[in-house]
Amino acid sequence: MILLWLLTSAALVAAVVALSHARRTAKRLEQLSQLYWELKYLNSELRVQLQRMNADTPQAPPETPTRPPKEAFVPLTSLKR
Repeated sequence: MILLWLLTSAALVAAVVALSHARRTAKRLEQLSQLYWELKYLNSELRVQLQRMNADTPQAPPETPTRPPKEAFVPLTSLKR
């Protein structure tokens, strides 16, 4: 009978420890999630500021390739002939 009470007490203690650990983990996850969204917002704000700064300076047009690529699509029907 005492063995059953000891086993029950140990299970209860383990459950309380697991519950407290789960609560701490949930709180930490909430903090990390909030930090993630704040950083994402700040990143987008900085990107907009950078685009505004780059819009003030003239930019060179992007280079276009002078010759077409060497690879081309070849249908399989033309290879069978």
